[in-house]
Amino acid sequence: MKQQRNDALLAWYFVVVWGSGFIATKIGIQYAAPFTFLSLRFAFGILCLIPLVIWIKPAWPSTKREWLHIIVAGLLMHAIHLSGSHYAQYLGMSAGIAAVILALQPLATALIARGNGDRVSSRQWLGIALGFAGVALIVWHKVDIRAVTIGSLVAVITGLAALTAGTLYQRKFCPTVDLRSGALIQFAVSLAALLPLSIAFEGAKVQWSWPLLGSIAFLVIGASILAVNALHTLMRHGEATRVTSMLYLPPIFAVAMEYLVFGVVPTGISLIGIAVTSVGVALAIQRKQARDNMR
Repeated sequence: MKQQRNDALLAWYFVVVWGSGFIATKIGIQYAAPFTFLSLRFAFGILCLIPLVIWIKPAWPSTKREWLHIIVAGLLMHAIHLSGSHYAQYLGMSAGIAAVILALQPLATALIARGNGDRVSSRQWLGIALGFAGVALIVWHKVDIRAVTIGSLVAVITGLAALTAGTLYQRKFCPTVDLRSGALIQFAVSLAALLPLSIAFEGAKVQWSWPLLGSIAFLVIGASILAVNALHTLMRHGEATRVTSMLYLPPIFAVAMEYLVFGVVPTGISLIGIAVTSVGVALAIQRKQARDNMR
């Protein structure tokens, strides 16, 4: 029971921070292009983690194979996924279309996890379908097909594929890695991969401002360190489908934050979508043990 309560707190923390991250990212890329913004984000993350790692002295990978697995997972989940999702919006894709495409991640995870032996019940499939339909309704008023270009579509699909692959890869090949030392390694390799791209394609130009620094601090500490660790902790406690279905909820919170911060009032269709998504997530993440107890 104690673990279930802790998992519930971690889940809600993840949802709140991940949803708020859409607002922080929207602010940040106004002052630095995606590769440059992400390079600053990873550099700040390294500065935050080094003192923590020195103080706590977490375990490090003991073999070259472990190092390789951590690096591959980090490049997929951090460098490629975030670059794709950021660049899709930077190239003009509307937030609505990007959110709908990225909301396919739990469905992709379910399909792959099923092939790897995870059992996905008919109720969970129904929840996944309802979750995607609900997200589509939530963002429908923002969708602008004219904003979709080949480049932005390739970018967001690349981000979707990298997030799905990285989540499952880390779950399978890095199940016991220390999340603190692992995060430091993954930030370092992501910075090494993106900084040359920032210099070559964006000139590493930055408009320094307090909103930029605030968005970086929030995304690094709240999202990249704490929220990602919360997600991996939850992945270790449950099935991939049940955990990643929570990714339907951040867009809902993002709508609420957009109303509170920017005064954007959600439409009636969006409110219906929130209800549909909530039902879908409840079905998708329901524990098998709970269903067994009801029989």
